[in-house]
Amino acid sequence: MKRQIKRVAAIHDLSGFGRTSLAVVIPILSTMGFQVCSLPTAVLSTHTGGFEGYSFVDLTEFMAKTVAHWQELKIDFDCIYSGFLGSPRQVEIISRFIDNFSANDPLVVVDPAMGDNGRLYSTMDEEMVREMRGLVAKAQIITPNYTEAAFLLNEPYRPDITLEELKEWLIRLADMGPQVPIITSVPYRGKSRPKHQTAVIAYNREDGRFWKVICVYIPAHYPGAGDTFTSVLVGSLLQGDSIPMAMDRGVQFITTAIRASYGSQYPEREGVLLERVLGSLNLPVFSSSYELL
Repeated sequence: MKRQIKRVAAIHDLSGFGRTSLAVVIPILSTMGFQVCSLPTAVLSTHTGGFEGYSFVDLTEFMAKTVAHWQELKIDFDCIYSGFLGSPRQVEIISRFIDNFSANDPLVVVDPAMGDNGRLYSTMDEEMVREMRGLVAKAQIITPNYTEAAFLLNEPYRPDITLEELKEWLIRLADMGPQVPIITSVPYRGKSRPKHQTAVIAYNREDGRFWKVICVYIPAHYPGAGDTFTSVLVGSLLQGDSIPMAMDRGVQFITTAIRASYGSQYPEREGVLLERVLGSLNLPVFSSSYELL
């Protein structure tokens, strides 16, 4: 009997406080009409962006047992979507998971969540970077931010990168395995654009096309924005949208969430006010702003 609801294996950490990782993945994909099956990589008291003294529990052993149980139950998935990992050892578990649950050709999306603003997160190291290079080879789509793309390619982080260099980065990322690399938070200096403008840029190896979506500048930084963008992207693709349209919907939603949050006086480290804007995911898409490069 054919399933009525598509099923997503969400391989992310769970923070008790703060809107990141599973705390945004589950509500976004559920709102978009999908069943989310959580495979937590770690449990934290808070996320790592802006909080000190947080507790951190690595769930590597639990992951292996969960995957084994799911195999016994013969559960299958329409999408496998991974993000923040608790240890480099988890890469092998996720790689086997992708291989063992590939019978129905699921969409495999890897968000190599390792750092931001030119630095690795406090729980990450060079071993994780090396292992992550192997994991992205298993994916059809990857969504590193600009910092993570630099680490994956062993390139220096610099804000003055040119568009031609970015295209070369995307091709090199695709050469690592994924069909569609998408780089977020890219410094963008287009015509009549302020220096602090950012963009989301993608390359589809299948047809050789590059895509770009400009992000409206808002002077705020909210942890979990990347998780939010990629979750909407995944949901949009599962609904049948094209790569550029899915990118566009992801950018539009996180921009809406940031706008809704920026006017409120509360700590940015708590993440965007997701609850205020979840309903907009079910509104018809009337316009798009993606461009072909």
